[in-house]
Order: sequence, then structure tokens, then C-alpha cells
Amino acid sequence: MARKRNPNGAGSIWQRKDGRYEARVYVPQPDGTRKRKTVYGATWEECDTKRQELVRRDRQGIPTPTRSAKLSEWLPYWLEEYVKPERKKTTYAKYETHVRLYLTPQIGVKRLETLGVADVRRMLTAVQRQVSAPTAKESHRVLRSALAAACREELINRNVAQLVPAPRVQPRELKPWTVDETATFLEAARKDPLYTAFVLAVSLGLRRGEILGLRWCDIDLDRRTLSVRTQLQRVQKELYTDSTKNRRSRTIPLPLMCVAPLRWQRLRQEAQRRAAGDDWSSNGDHVFTTRTGRPIEPRNLSRSFERIGQAAGLPRIRLHDARHGCASLLFAAGVQPRVVMEILGHSQIAVTMNVYTHVSEDSRREAVGHMDRLLRRRRVRLE
Repeated sequence: MARKRNPNGAGSIWQRKDGRYEARVYVPQPDGTRKRKTVYGATWEECDTKRQELVRRDRQGIPTPTRSAKLSEWLPYWLEEYVKPERKKTTYAKYETHVRLYLTPQIGVKRLETLGVADVRRMLTAVQRQVSAPTAKESHRVLRSALAAACREELINRNVAQLVPAPRVQPRELKPWTVDETATFLEAARKDPLYTAFVLAVSLGLRRGEILGLRWCDIDLDRRTLSVRTQLQRVQKELYTDSTKNRRSRTIPLPLMCVAPLRWQRLRQEAQRRAAGDDWSSNGDHVFTTRTGRPIEPRNLSRSFERIGQAAGLPRIRLHDARHGCASLLFAAGVQPRVVMEILGHSQIAVTMNVYTHVSEDSRREAVGHMDRLLRRRRVRLE
């Protein structure tokens, strides 16, 4: 068969001494460089088909490693090229931590094509022993996502992480405060500078970042509405404003118990602004600020919440647990699940129903009381 010529940049094909055909094409690598890739075929047509596939991937900018990349090479590339442009900074920071502390040390020397089910299982066991089952489960999720991207790039044919079940995690037992305990906390926090923030956390179930990301333009005290548009986050050394967790804004009616504290917060902030003078920070219009107008550190809000609760002799819970308590109180008050979902800002109602609602002892007793009355009435009829 006469040797056929290919256009420049499309590689070349020739017949080897053993009768097979060989083609070489320069292709992009995951690290941005270009290297020559060699493919073989029993016939010229078979070899040309493989060559054309390499050229197609090259023109589409799809990396084709000359050899299977190691996990220690692919994972950082995946973080920078896939996670960083598309996901939130908090997600990137969490994924980077798992890659750096657990995935790379455990399976970083393995190549994408040779990574097996046993390797993933051993990694999960090691992380579970080293840290905890929830951490191992999160590492499994990160690895599965990274290998899914490699599959989409056609670097591997299967995602072995999907073949290994994630470790089972025992749900953390959570007991939100009762109505009386919540009232006790608010009374103890009344003189605290962040009292208004705690009122919003308890009554509306706002996330910590959503509370600190509130601006005065988001609040209409006359119409009694509050719009959640942004959140304040701390990632390593950066304090920044981001969109909400599900990237959607929501408007919530304000209960009457929130109006007076918000008016007090505005008056208090104006007094601080006058006292600070030129030292007042003009960046943003945040509702909750320091004495000089700077945003509140998220961790400081949590510390104050826990300190007040401990001083009041209440069971220890996290600030985020107040969000769980708010959902349970709303359900106990007969609010429809869809409405609770919109107030809390969930993207799926299953999260609202399965995670953020907790049946109190009083509710259980009331339900059993209903059953007792029904059965007693039935027994009377039969008699």
C-alpha cells in the first residue's frame, strides 16, 4: 500500500519492520506542555483511526498524557482547572485540604490507569484510623469527583472510587434547645453587642455567614422584610463576601421580635460611627460591625454565642444548631414544609425534612396523647 501523507501537525504514519504501523502526534499534556504520543495498529487504517483521535483531542484542547499521570500530578491540576473556577472558595479550600493531607500521602504515587479498588479501600481505612469516618467519607467524595473529571477527559475508562462504598458515618445526635431554653438564652444575651445577631439566628435560622453578610439595604423595617443575598466567609487569611450557599437570594418576612433589636442595632452603630470619626471603615454597609466599622469575624460570633449559653447554664450547642432549632419550632407551629424550606434557604426539601427537623419530647407526648384518645374512643364504642 502506498504511504499516505498527512497535513502538518497531524502526525505521520509508517510501517515498522515487524509489519505493524506506527503513528506519532504531538499532543497537549495536563501540565500545559506538549509531548509526542505514539500509537500502533495492525493495519494502516487502524493506526490512522488512532492518529485521527489524537488530532481531534489536540484541536479540542483535551490533554492526552503520553503516560498515565500520577494522582499526585492529576489532583493538583484538577483543583486548579476544575474546582477553582467553578466552585466556591470554601469548597476549594476543603478539597485542597483533603488532597494535601490524605489523598496525596496515601495514593499519590499511583497512576490514574493503575489505581484499583483495593488502593481506594486501603486509603479509606487509613484515613478512618488516622482521623475519623466522616473525614474518610469526605475524602472519598473528593477522590470520586476528581476521577469523574478524569473520565470525562477520557484519561481513564472507569471511576474506581464509585466501586468502593464510602464509610458509614453515625449521625451526630443533636438536641436543639427547647422554647424555654431559647428564651433563657435570649434573655442572657440581651446586653451583648451581638444580641440582634442572635435574635436573627434563633428566629429566622440564618447561617452564620448570612447574618454577618447582611447590609442595611437588605432590610426594610417598615415592610418588615429581610433579604438574604450574600454571606461573609473566612478562608485561611482572607475575609470576603460571597453569594449564598445555593447561590440564590431569598426574602423573609421579619417577625415583630426582630424589629426592635434591629432598630436598636442601627442606633448603636450610628453612635459608634460618630465616636470613631475618621477611623470608621467605609467599606460596605454591614449591619454587624466592630467599633470601627469593620466586619465581624465569623468565629467571634460563634465564640460569643457559646460563651453566653455556657454562662446561662444551658446545654452546649453550636451556633449552627440554633438553625436546627428554628426549623423544629417552625414545624411544631404548623408551618408547611415548603415554607420552612424557603425560610432556611435550602435547595431541596429533603434536606429540610431529614436534617433540620427534630421532634421534641413535648411533641412526642402530644402525638401519643392523640393516639391514646383515639383508641379509648374506639374502645368505648365497642363496649
